[in-house]
Amino acid sequence: MSGRGARVAALAAIALGGCGAPESEGSPVACLGDQAALAVALAGAPAPVRLSDGTSLSRCVSTASDGDLQALGVTFTQIADDLRARAGRDGAAALQLGYLVGAVRRGAAATPGIAAQLARRVEASTAPQIDDLRARAQLERGIRLGEAGG
Repeated sequence: MSGRGARVAALAAIALGGCGAPESEGSPVACLGDQAALAVALAGAPAPVRLSDGTSLSRCVSTASDGDLQALGVTFTQIADDLRARAGRDGAAALQLGYLVGAVRRGAAATPGIAAQLARRVEASTAPQIDDLRARAQLERGIRLGEAGG
């Protein structure tokens, strides 16, 4: 085998050797599911929100790799923006938005760095003032519930 061929074979062996290696815990598969599945799970608030495999939203955040956090960030901020659009006139949407904010805060508190940025981005969805007092109360209730057990 030529020198170049031996190097290619060695690199391939190294690359393939890692394929069967166990990964760190990382995000449960349900965390990286589609946006609709996460939105359906949030519809269960004020009860504890769990994904299809029983995972809490805060665990999705606290166990995620940097790449997973980026994917979660896209999904969670889209859900938060959708809920925010309805929250001023829909108490259930305000509660769900609050729950999402609280759960992400809870998960981010367990990890530094990018998770804190995710929490700030999701929380920014609540920045526009919700004028309806009942919707605002539901938002705050949801935040407390998400922080407690999300």
